[in-house]
Amino acid sequence: MPIYCLGLNYRSAPVEVRERFAILDSRQGEEAKQMVLQAGVSEAVVLSTCNRTEYYLVGSESDWAGFKHFIIRHLSLDSIAQECFYDYKGREAAKHLCRVMSGMDSMVLGETEIFGQVKKAYQLALEVQATRGNLNQLFQKAISVAKKVRNSTQIQMGQTSIGNVAVDLAEKIFGDLGKSPVMIIGAGEMSRVTGQSLLSRGAKSIFVANRSFDKAESLAQEMSGKAVRFDDWADTLSQVDVVISSTSAPHYLIGPDDIEAVRRKRKFRPLFLIDIAVPRDINPEVTSIEEVYLYDIDALEQIADKARDKRQAQLKLCEEIVKEAVEGMSIFGVVESS
Repeated sequence: MPIYCLGLNYRSAPVEVRERFAILDSRQGEEAKQMVLQAGVSEAVVLSTCNRTEYYLVGSESDWAGFKHFIIRHLSLDSIAQECFYDYKGREAAKHLCRVMSGMDSMVLGETEIFGQVKKAYQLALEVQATRGNLNQLFQKAISVAKKVRNSTQIQMGQTSIGNVAVDLAEKIFGDLGKSPVMIIGAGEMSRVTGQSLLSRGAKSIFVANRSFDKAESLAQEMSGKAVRFDDWADTLSQVDVVISSTSAPHYLIGPDDIEAVRRKRKFRPLFLIDIAVPRDINPEVTSIEEVYLYDIDALEQIADKARDKRQAQLKLCEEIVKEAVEGMSIFGVVESS
């Protein structure tokens, strides 16, 4: 029987539509089971992330027509939402799954998180016995294809977000970030994202300074760090190796004099400054100090752009891997011709 995919993603639907059809991780298996019990299909896997909700199904042509009608009722689809859904059949459904799992269909090209999300969705469907031979073989093959894409191409090489670019640079300077205290000045979203990137790479000692001390405390608690009164950030400078600054100050917040005042106390250790504020928080003249490394938002974005370009250049090779794998799937009886 044919394999089908019905879904919507960040390209086909805005977030206000996608959020209507989001399914909790813990419910994906049960949702797949309900598709088999109620929708008349023989197999089902349901995948839901912040950027997509997709149903992978096995059924006859008549099952498919009935399932689409069931979905319209089950999800209470109005005409606008119906237009946001796409559907694939046979090899096209298999190709789509392989592209999704390989990070080729992601908002951030080559991102790796989707691989684990698809594996989990498949495992949850397997546990409730919503899958059998066709989808089991398809998903196992897609896992193999995604691994080959990851190992045989550079689509996941380089950092494409400013936060991760900054962390990569910090690691090149300090190595183990667990031994490098961090100070975040400003408690906005950019500060939070960059701080979370540092945390994910092992940073442990984090200070947060903000004009609103309540916001500083909130972000510090989120990062298991310590809040600092805004007027005291200069004193804290002597204790840290990395500074992330993103405030709305109309003038430079950190200048050469601030760093000179603590150089001896810091024992002239390297100091990495990440300025993601517009207008800038850090006077570029600080780079005249030997041990200081400064990157502003433009410099970080340029590095991220180069990584995006490199990933984009790898797409052709990735497409060839997926095409070859999908064309060979009929040997195993996984996917019928469209």
